[in-house]
Amino acid sequence: MVSKESRKDIRVKKHKRIRNRFSGTAERPRLAVFRSNNHMYAQIIDDTVGNTLVAASTLEKEVKAELEKTNNVDAAAYLGTVIAKRAQEKGIKEVVFDRGGFIYQGKIAALADAAREAGLQF
Repeated sequence: MVSKESRKDIRVKKHKRIRNRFSGTAERPRLAVFRSNNHMYAQIIDDTVGNTLVAASTLEKEVKAELEKTNNVDAAAYLGTVIAKRAQEKGIKEVVFDRGGFIYQGKIAALADAAREAGLQF
């Protein structure tokens, strides 16, 4: 019988390979994205000291209030603008995008495009 690796394990392996290629610095922190079946999470992380500088998710009251659903492309795009605005308030203009092993399409791409339009460079 053929046994397949779970999709989660495959994603985690991809994420580890991606993380070997880059990490966030103080000048250019890492924009890490995670999506579950119900919500999306975005963090801007300085890996040299291991600090989360800015975070946003669809679980937050003020973000959730603006959304009809928390797990669609519109929610991802809104989260991208929120994280970009919060980053700019902290003085962060340039980031490295970490898609977290997810395929760059749909929700992940919508979040990235919205963050770029709101002023983040990557």
